[in-house]
Amino acid sequence: MSGRSALLGAMFLMATSAIGPGFITQTTDFTMKMGAAFAFVIVTSVLVDIAVQLNVWRVIGVSGLRANELTNRIVPGLGWVLSALVLLGGIVFNIGNISGTGLGTDAMFGLEPKIGALISAAIAIAIFLVKKAGAALDRIVVLLGVVMIGLTTWIAVTSHPPVGLALKNTVLPDQLNFLAITTLIGGTVGGYITYAGAHRLVDSGRIGREHATEISKTSVIGVLVTGVMRAILFLAVLGVVHAGAKLAADNPSASAFQYAAGEFGLRAFGIIFWAAALTSVIGASYTSISFLTTQRTSERTRDLATVGFIVICSVLFLLLGKAPVKLLIFAGGFNGLILPIGFTAILWVAWRRRDLLHGYAYPKWLLSIGVLAWLLTLFLGWESISGLQKLWG
Repeated sequence: MSGRSALLGAMFLMATSAIGPGFITQTTDFTMKMGAAFAFVIVTSVLVDIAVQLNVWRVIGVSGLRANELTNRIVPGLGWVLSALVLLGGIVFNIGNISGTGLGTDAMFGLEPKIGALISAAIAIAIFLVKKAGAALDRIVVLLGVVMIGLTTWIAVTSHPPVGLALKNTVLPDQLNFLAITTLIGGTVGGYITYAGAHRLVDSGRIGREHATEISKTSVIGVLVTGVMRAILFLAVLGVVHAGAKLAADNPSASAFQYAAGEFGLRAFGIIFWAAALTSVIGASYTSISFLTTQRTSERTRDLATVGFIVICSVLFLLLGKAPVKLLIFAGGFNGLILPIGFTAILWVAWRRRDLLHGYAYPKWLLSIGVLAWLLTLFLGWESISGLQKLWG
């Protein structure tokens, strides 16, 4: 695999893992509630995401070790605790992602959601069964990522958003919503999403101190791709809301697209929602299994394990119909715990374990912004624990 393809695939795997059904629903909901002021939330969350991913990609990329391997090197056994948390969250969210593919095919073709979900799961399985699964994975996530951004851009132009008002609110917001900021950060670099791109980088072999600069550039571009998609989707919905449209309570995202572009808008929403859900199925499955295996595990074994993971999630989807809301909230709480545990290990390696970085002198400026982001992850983790206590209290 060429270096460019490896970096592009890792970048889009990170971005498309973050852009899932929840991402679309969440963005629509906050835009309806906050209007143009949501622009400030997007910019702030992107800056924090960059600080996190710059450090995660640099440490994992230079060390050549996955997050669970690094954590085990620091505290033996802790890496497997991290793996268990990722696996639990991955299973629950993947049930939701598979359910999302069914909703997407329903909006596209009027296909019964369960049938559409199973066909989509079969497509995801096929990607990991082909001879060169890694190359196929990279090409698919890049293609679907471009399709999502392209179609959403077209809808954003059609909805005629107040761009000037949105730009003003990026620096001078009409209102502040810290819950929205923490929610966006958790949804973009929480749980398995934090490590999706970096682990793909390790598996592709594009690692080592000699690649440190290009690894960092790719991580920033990946976050920006996610931010661009978020911004375009925000503008598309903002244009509709600003025009005074009343969006359907049961599916506001679909009704926003339909209002902006009629029947084509609804079909476009279906394609975007399906692509977002499918790439999240791929990203969640790939990353969850990367935490359960080591680099000594053969690529074929990893691919078959990933297929098994998708099959298990598909069976659970059929039994449950969808991931229960309480379970999704619980898994979301675990996502909030995964980030500070894994990120603490990343920063400790950057600060104290130069041996794991093969003698690489870690940039102090990078460690400094990482520590600032880490303090925020502790707050997110605390909020997650409080949420879990309330949930089961």
